[in-house]
Amino acid sequence: MSKIPASVLAFEKKLVPSDGIMYGTTWENKNLGEEPLSLQEKSVRGTISNRLKKSEEGKIDAKIESANLQTVDSCALTPEQDTLKLSFTLKVLGGIENPSACNHEGFNQTYSKAVTDYIAEHGFTELANRYAINLANGRYLWRNRVGSENIEVNINVLNDDIDKSWVFNSLDYNLQNFDGDYGNVKELSELIAKTLSGETEFLLLEINAFAKVGKSQDVYPSEELVLDKNNSKEKKSKILYDVNGVAAMHSQKVGNAIRAIDTWYPAYEEHKRPIAIDPYGAVTNLGRAYRQPKEKTDFFSLFDKFSQGEKLDNIEDEHFVMAVLVRGGVFGEKQ
Repeated sequence: MSKIPASVLAFEKKLVPSDGIMYGTTWENKNLGEEPLSLQEKSVRGTISNRLKKSEEGKIDAKIESANLQTVDSCALTPEQDTLKLSFTLKVLGGIENPSACNHEGFNQTYSKAVTDYIAEHGFTELANRYAINLANGRYLWRNRVGSENIEVNINVLNDDIDKSWVFNSLDYNLQNFDGDYGNVKELSELIAKTLSGETEFLLLEINAFAKVGKSQDVYPSEELVLDKNNSKEKKSKILYDVNGVAAMHSQKVGNAIRAIDTWYPAYEEHKRPIAIDPYGAVTNLGRAYRQPKEKTDFFSLFDKFSQGEKLDNIEDEHFVMAVLVRGGVFGEKQ
C-alpha cells in the first residue's frame, strides 16, 4: 500500500466548543438565576506522603517534622447553593470533504470521493448519535459528575431559523457504551448529522448542565498546566482556570469529553469505556496508546487506505477515520 502523496494536509475541526463557565445555584431554582463562581486561594500545611528513597527510610521522623506547605486554588459552592451550573456553546460545521490545506490534486480527488461515498451511505448518523448522547449524559462535567444526586442538561439551538430545545436527565445514560435505546436524542442527533454532512452550513448549540453536588461542596474547574515550576504564579502548587474571574473549564477538556466515542479500539472489551477520538487512541492519564501502528489500527494506517479509495475491513474503522477528521489535525506525509 503506497502512502498518501500529500505532504501538506490539514483539516479544521468540525466540533468547536467554547470554554465552560461555572456558576452556583440551587436545584429548585436552577432556571431562575445563578451566581458566577470565583476561585479561592488556600495556604495549607500538608504532610510528607510520597514514597521515600531507601537512604531516607531511617529519617522518616525528620521528614515528617518538615511540613509540606502549599498554596493552592480551590473552588466551592456557597452554603446556600447545592447545584453547579456549567454553561458553554458548541458550533458544528460541515465541509469535511474539503481539507483546509492539501498540496496534491490527485489525492484531493480520491479523498473527496471517499468521504462523499461515506456520507451517501452512512450520513454521519452513527457519529452524530454518539456526540448527541455525550451532550445529553453530561460527560463533560468530568469529576463534577461523580457523586451528584441529580444531573440535568438543557440544550438550546441558537440558529435563528431553528427553534428547538431539549431537557435530558443525564443519569439515564450509560457512560460505558452507546448501546441503549436513547430515542430522546434523535432530534438533536439528526441536526448534528445534517450539519456534518453539509446539508446545513452550521449548527450552534447552547448547553447548560446542572449537577446537584451538595451545599458548600467543592467543584472542579480545569487545572492549569504549570510548565515552569520555578516561575509559577505566586509559587502556587495548583492553579485553576478562570475566565475574567469566573471559574471555568478549558474548551479542550469539554471537547475531549464530547468526542469520547471510540468503542471500536481493540482493547475495548478489557477497558470497558469509550476513549476520546485520537489518531493513536492515546489516553495520557493511563499512559497508553490503544491504537498501535504495528497492529494497523491507528488512524494513519487506516486513512492511507480509505483516502485512496480502498475499502476498509469493517464499518467501525470507517467511523473511526471520519471521527478523527471531524476532530481535525495536520496529517501530511513527511518528505
